[in-house]
Amino acid sequence: MSQDIIHVYFVPGMAASPLIFENIKLPKDQFKMHMLEWLIPAKNESITQYAKRMVELIEHDNVVLVGVSFGGIMVQEMSKHIKLKKLIVVSSVKTKHEFSKRMKLARMTKAYKIMPTSLVNNIDALAKYTFGNTIKKRVALYRKYLSVTNKQYLDWAIKQVICWDQEKPLPEAIHIHGEKDAVFPHRCLGECITVKGGTHIMIIDRYKWFNQNLPKLILDEELA
Repeated sequence: MSQDIIHVYFVPGMAASPLIFENIKLPKDQFKMHMLEWLIPAKNESITQYAKRMVELIEHDNVVLVGVSFGGIMVQEMSKHIKLKKLIVVSSVKTKHEFSKRMKLARMTKAYKIMPTSLVNNIDALAKYTFGNTIKKRVALYRKYLSVTNKQYLDWAIKQVICWDQEKPLPEAIHIHGEKDAVFPHRCLGECITVKGGTHIMIIDRYKWFNQNLPKLILDEELA
């Protein structure tokens, strides 16, 4: 039976820990879940170089990659260096053209360069940037899910998001997006599975949807 198990690797959002996936449950007779954690980037490391390092953490062949938010960008970059069974992008973007006007402006003005320092020691500000304003019991949950407060990582990660330069969607990417996402407002280009009422943190508060539908997406079955 072991050769029939599908290995699913999860990449969390920016600065977040794999705890954001704690309620995701896939049938154990079909899938084995693996959680990837963020590495500290080298100075001036490109997103391509970083993605190659993340790929080195994958120990199986023909895996499924699931990435949330910045993790969604990262799994797309990783997919360029590894053969996958499925690529699933959640609460994220597939091209630079799907960014909000605010993020496009931050890129044009290079405002992202002054953002990280204020975020490093301000858990509330960092959490708003990562999760948006909709999460309840904010500070307690932020402290639970945000694990990376290394300044070098945060400076690097924010720049990589704002300056991501992908022009066209990867045709193999399965994009799942909440209609009420405040961090990446819903403006999907190409095919997109829209979760009604879903916000940027729907991997946490709409986990039942994912538990029901991720297996179907991986196995090419029709969604309910």
